[in-house]
Amino acid sequence: MNQDRSEGESAYHRPVLADEVVGLMAPVLPGLVVDATFGGGGHTRRMLDEFGEDVTVIAMDRDPEAVATAVGLDAIVVEANFADIDSVVSSLSEEPVAGVLFDFGVSSHQLDEAARGFSYRREGPLDMRMGPDAPLRADEIVNRWSIDDLARIIREYGEEPQARRIARAIVAARPIHSTATLSTVIADAMPAARRRAGHPARRTFQALRIAVNRELDAVATGIEKSVDLVRPGGRVIAISYHSLEDRIVKQHFAGRAKGCTCPPDLPVCGCGNTTEVRVLTRKPIRASAAEIETNPRARSAVLRAVEKVA
Repeated sequence: MNQDRSEGESAYHRPVLADEVVGLMAPVLPGLVVDATFGGGGHTRRMLDEFGEDVTVIAMDRDPEAVATAVGLDAIVVEANFADIDSVVSSLSEEPVAGVLFDFGVSSHQLDEAARGFSYRREGPLDMRMGPDAPLRADEIVNRWSIDDLARIIREYGEEPQARRIARAIVAARPIHSTATLSTVIADAMPAARRRAGHPARRTFQALRIAVNRELDAVATGIEKSVDLVRPGGRVIAISYHSLEDRIVKQHFAGRAKGCTCPPDLPVCGCGNTTEVRVLTRKPIRASAAEIETNPRARSAVLRAVEKVA
C-alpha cells in the first residue's frame, strides 16, 4: 500500500475485499472497468496501482462529497447514480466494458459524518440522503408516515421483528428531529432482552436509509444493466452487506446463468432462454479473519461475481 492510498482510505473509506476484487478483475484486462460505487476511491486506487496503463476506470458515486475526494486521480469520476450506469458509461466512452464493480451500502465516511444523519450512535439531523438525487429525507418518513407504512418498511427493509412496536413509539414521540432522539425512542420501545443484544436501533436506521435512497430498486436496476453492459468475457462483481442486497444479486446472477428452462424431453427449445453468464462464486467470498481485524466493516461483506459468456 503506498502512502497516498493509505491516507485516502483512512480519511474516507477503506475498501473491503480489495485483494479479491483485483484477482477477479485481472483476467479481463487490459480494458475499461466501471467502479459503480466510488466511495472513498479505495477500489479504484487499488486497481490503478495494480494494473497501471492496462486499466481505464470510470468511477461513479451519487454522493458529491465522495466525488470531491477524487482530485488528481487518474480516472474519470462522475456524480451519478449507478442505476443509470448504462447511459453514464455510453456518454463517456465507446470502449467495450471489461468489468463492473459494485460495493453497496453506506460508506464509513457517511457513517462517521454526524451531519449526514446515518448513524444511530451520533447526534445529527434526520437526513440519510446518499446524494442530492434522493427523493426525500429521513425526517419526512419519521414525522409524516403512518404507523402502517413505518411498520412496513422497518419490517421489510430492516428485517425487524418489533417493527410495529417501533412504529407506534415513533408516532407517539413526534416530532423527532435528531438521530439521537430517534435512537432513544427506538431503544425505549424495545423489550429489555433486545436492548442487550446489539444496538436496538440498527435495523430501523437501515430501513430508513434504504427507503430514503430507494437502494434496493437501484441495486436491482444496476445489476441488470451491468450484465448487459459488459462485453463477452467481461465480469461483474458485487459486494453486499445485508441479506436484502445479497438476495437481489444472487437471484439475478442465477437467473442470467440459468439458460433453457424447457423440459429435458422437449426436442426443440421453446422458451428461448440462453445462458448469459457463468457464475464465478458458487459460494460467496467473505473477508478473512485478518481483514476483519483491521477493517471491522468487512465482517458482513459478501462478494459474488459472474462472467459474461459469448
